[in-house]
Amino acid sequence: MREILIADDHPLYRDALRRAVGQAVPDARLYESDSVPALFVQVEAHPDAELLLLDLHMPGARGFSALAHLRGQHPGLPVIVVSAHEEVSVARRALGHGAAGYIPKSSSAETIVDAIRHVLDGEVWLPPQFANSTAELKSDEAHVAARIAELTPQQFRVLAMIAEGLLNKQIAFELGVSEATVKAHMTAIMRKLGCNNRTQVALAASQLALDPNASLPGIDSEE
Repeated sequence: MREILIADDHPLYRDALRRAVGQAVPDARLYESDSVPALFVQVEAHPDAELLLLDLHMPGARGFSALAHLRGQHPGLPVIVVSAHEEVSVARRALGHGAAGYIPKSSSAETIVDAIRHVLDGEVWLPPQFANSTAELKSDEAHVAARIAELTPQQFRVLAMIAEGLLNKQIAFELGVSEATVKAHMTAIMRKLGCNNRTQVALAASQLALDPNASLPGIDSEE
């Protein structure tokens, strides 16, 4: 039986994806997540999954960071990005980060079913209006994505919280670990990203945001 993962924090859209998968692959076994940390657990629990339908906007990640990390950690898992963004530039960046397809959330059920079938057949799928698009990443973004792909899942969670402006003590509380453990993760993250402090880490992570030019949350100077 084929295993397919769905990751979206909106119950109504998860239901739409569930029904589309049911049409495309009637015998599929589905596993759902409503946050990036929960998704990481599902991916580890189901290593034979044949497809992931991934929303870009979920708790625990900014922009393309979760996609970049997953593609690095699980390169054999095809990913279709589902997003409310209709811009061709966003679709190109998704392909650049290794997505096998891109589905705007305004797409019809028939379109979603078509996308799922094509990607499961080993093809790259884009909606008709993006048909001639090619993968596109700026060199800085590609560099950061490659570094983020090397992080462990726990390091990625810390990175996401840093990008949201959380302090070490807040991160420690959220993860249920000591501040010393958070600082150890910080040291590893800075080494892997080639950064000297948490502000540089947050700036690096912002390269993968949907709007890299958007202002960052307040970043504390603690190390």
